[in-house]
Amino acid sequence: MTEETKKQRFRRLAKSRGDRLLKEINLLGNLANKKNYEFDAADVEALFSAIEDELRETKSKFDPEIKSARRVEFDG
Repeated sequence: MTEETKKQRFRRLAKSRGDRLLKEINLLGNLANKKNYEFDAADVEALFSAIEDELRETKSKFDPEIKSARRVEFDG
């Protein structure tokens, strides 16, 4: 039995985790059904803004050219 290489392990886990994430995103889309749910543009923006921020942060771990958007900010 051959040992799994780092690349093989990455691809196996990336496929599994990516497929699971895509399934969850698809389920999230079910919330767009206005017959079952009530929401406004601000709700949608808050939801997708958080998702996009987290996606950007995660992608930055793979590409050093992408800068992190996480910052500490103080009002005033």
